[in-house]
Amino acid sequence: MDQADTLRKMAQGQGGGSEELRDNFGNVMVVSVTSGKGGVGKTNTVANIAIGLAHMGRRVLLLDADLGLGNLDILLGLAPKYNIGHFLRGEKTLTEVLIKGPAGIWILPATSGLSELTDLSVEERLTISAHIEELGDKIDIMLIDTAAGISDNVLFFNMAAHEIIVVASPEPTSITDAYALIKVMHRKYGERSFRLLVNSVKSRNEGLDVYRKLSLVAAKFLNVSVDYLGCVLYDENLPNSVIQQRAVIEAFPSSAASICYRELAKELSQLQPCTDVNGGLQFFWRKMVGNGI
Repeated sequence: MDQADTLRKMAQGQGGGSEELRDNFGNVMVVSVTSGKGGVGKTNTVANIAIGLAHMGRRVLLLDADLGLGNLDILLGLAPKYNIGHFLRGEKTLTEVLIKGPAGIWILPATSGLSELTDLSVEERLTISAHIEELGDKIDIMLIDTAAGISDNVLFFNMAAHEIIVVASPEPTSITDAYALIKVMHRKYGERSFRLLVNSVKSRNEGLDVYRKLSLVAAKFLNVSVDYLGCVLYDENLPNSVIQQRAVIEAFPSSAASICYRELAKELSQLQPCTDVNGGLQFFWRKMVGNGI
């Protein structure tokens, strides 16, 4: 059975290949970085953490999963010749689309302004996942920069991950939307474990305050565990680095934000992929195909 036949069977809810994919990809940590609303610095966060991990010797793949409005390449001053749209149309292979970014990270760029990519079919999603699985021996960790909100694409990529990092800011609307995202993933797909990263805080105590509020509400009303990954301090060097189209961790390595990003990268580097039958990519294959996300 070729890969296309396998994907068709999986899309029809017949399984077929999920155990093999799980075993081959088992050593790669898959982390989604997501948010309930836009404008919380999610993409900047995932780019800097990826580079921080690379500085520690990790082999990193960064997937821009904001498929219709991707801007990771712009943020890092890159000009990819191809993007994920070329791959999905069969015009280029996945390896032809990949580009190398700062510190040697690999990036799978999205496209910008193509609305059809914001609503992928089940087979298209499975195709992306199956081909990424083939890179398992070349990477240690994959970071997924999802779009904001609770669209099907966002839920798909979040449920594919071993770890889900929800990025929020201290603004009440951001906290409310982060809770809404957690609530949807829990009630619709049974997800019970999340990590919170609080961005643009005035102090580390402010980050902890936001975490305590959100985690208490999630525990009380959803019986969901929200762990604290950490925070990123507000730093005027961040907008300056965006203008330069460089990651702040490289442009201003001694800045407050850069120190935070290195701490977050160290924290992530110590996590291990979940090998339980209820976690990881095997959980993704079963949930994504069975529920027709």
